Amino acid sequence: MTLGTPATARAAADGGRVCSVHMLRGLYLWTFDGYENFGGNFVPKAVMQGLQFNGDGTTFNPFGTVNIGGTIIINATGGVGTYTVAPDCTGTLSITNGPTFNIYVGPGAQQVWTLETSPSPAGTGVSVGTMKRVP
Repeated sequence: MTLGTPATARAAADGGRVCSVHMLRGLYLWTFDGYENFGGNFVPKAVMQGLQFNGDGTTFNPFGTVNIGGTIIINATGGVGTYTVAPDCTGTLSITNGPTFNIYVGPGAQQVWTLETSPSPAGTGVSVGTMKRVP
């Protein structure tokens, strides 16, 4: 009798995992910070929000707050968006009437990293962040 490792387990151990839009499902706590450009002046921004991934390429924000320059400017509750995930675990996240992000989905979809790639309605900015799945 010989013992072996199933092909799927070998692929995962070799780093050959394949990602898809369906792996992001459930509530994530997303925090990110960076800077927003207002009239040529960069001011700090910080965001904390819940992001519900629906497993079908759509999102919903059950709660969220955006603070720019020390002032809470947006209550992000109720916001919606769309996302993609490629087989190599990279993707995009687009917030309706807001910025877009490049994303990377970590092992088991327990964590997602974000980098802002386009301006938001509030102005041009830059930010990096992390989402962690809420149990």
